[in-house]
Amino acid sequence: MIRKKQSLSNLFQYYMDIRMIRILLLGAISGFPWVLIGSSLSLWLKEEGLSRSTIGWAGLIFGVYAFNYLWAPLIDRIQIPYLTKKIGHRRGWIVLMQIAILISLVLWSLINPTDNLALLISIGLVIAIASATQDITVDALRIEQIGEKESKSMAAGAAMAVVGWWTGYKLGGVIALFTAEFFEKNGVVDYWQATFIVLGIVVILMNIGLMFVHEKSSSERVKSQRKTDALISKNLGSKNFITDIIAWITGTIGGPIISFFKKNGFSIAIGILGFVFLFKIGEAFLGRMSIVFYKELGFSKSDIAIYSKTLGWITTVVFTLLGGLFAIRSGTVKTMFIAGGLMALTNLLFTVLAWSGKSEILFAFAVILDDITAAFATVAFVAFISLLVDRTYTATQYALLASIGTAGRTLLASSSGALVDWLNGDWGIFFILTAIMVIPSLICLWFIRNKLKLSAK
Repeated sequence: MIRKKQSLSNLFQYYMDIRMIRILLLGAISGFPWVLIGSSLSLWLKEEGLSRSTIGWAGLIFGVYAFNYLWAPLIDRIQIPYLTKKIGHRRGWIVLMQIAILISLVLWSLINPTDNLALLISIGLVIAIASATQDITVDALRIEQIGEKESKSMAAGAAMAVVGWWTGYKLGGVIALFTAEFFEKNGVVDYWQATFIVLGIVVILMNIGLMFVHEKSSSERVKSQRKTDALISKNLGSKNFITDIIAWITGTIGGPIISFFKKNGFSIAIGILGFVFLFKIGEAFLGRMSIVFYKELGFSKSDIAIYSKTLGWITTVVFTLLGGLFAIRSGTVKTMFIAGGLMALTNLLFTVLAWSGKSEILFAFAVILDDITAAFATVAFVAFISLLVDRTYTATQYALLASIGTAGRTLLASSSGALVDWLNGDWGIFFILTAIMVIPSLICLWFIRNKLKLSAK
């Protein structure tokens, strides 16, 4: 019994590492901008009397997050004048993006939405681009906090990053809503504009906190990148200004891809990409249609809010941390298999709910278990792709792998409504199919499991 407690104590020690506090802060920095262009912007436009369709179309600015991998290679290579030398490559990029967000908030505080809607949305797009660019750098800096051989710490770091993101998003939302309500009640006419100034102060505080996040020297990474450039330049033949530029561009864009396939081998690399693309498709199909299903089954908005949102956030945070502990103890690959199996089984619970009819107890049970499983799977997935990246191209490879996972969820899951219609509204069969969708990804992982180049499986 004493041995068991000691074992649990040893596991929790990974969360006690000072680096985990830094990773938590990085996660919060990443999650906070979603408050600005999500709930705050939507509510601001709503209270200014703009239509639901206008608010909905404004949400298109979130689309930039799906394409941030396109400029990720530049983040790995380009150094920011003055900032890179003073505070480091990664932190320099983050501070630059935070400055862009801060200036955008100041501009928002000067705008009347009804008179300058196009300008307001354009500034929102700037925030989204800065945030998406910041995410590339935040993920790279998070991964680089942990040594390449520290797979257990990487799993703990993945859990802390997810908890940090939710903390930044939820806490930022609380600050925004309470501040706006305070200003409104105290007779401030442009209370949302005043709120954005307060949120700007939060951005400044996050930048101060960022200075306590350690960044390793980028000299080894730069040396490896230049070695790739030199190899490409050599293959181009004569060396001159033009060939140097071609070598730099080719190395910047092609280097991360060449490195990924070289490290893993072609067949294993394809297996990894297949797994990453397919892993969360079943969860995405369910998630895209879940609210529609709840409404059709007769649940009220308050039922959905209590079980799916409020309790969902609590279980997400708790089981994200527990999922991290499981990944530390059992290894990342084993955790991926278990997470996949749990996702399939949880989806089948919704089949039981669909065929049994409205049941508040079963609804609560299914939703909470789904949140637990999603948290567990997210930690495993983040840890898995974090361990796969080459430190020479951390930002680019992580952004690419994360985007491939996002593409699988967004591209294929967009047909989820059409699938329900094709099944003539048979939700039970739909959820069975979402459970089956998990299997192809696990088959991919099974074939490559023993050949993956991770420090620990």
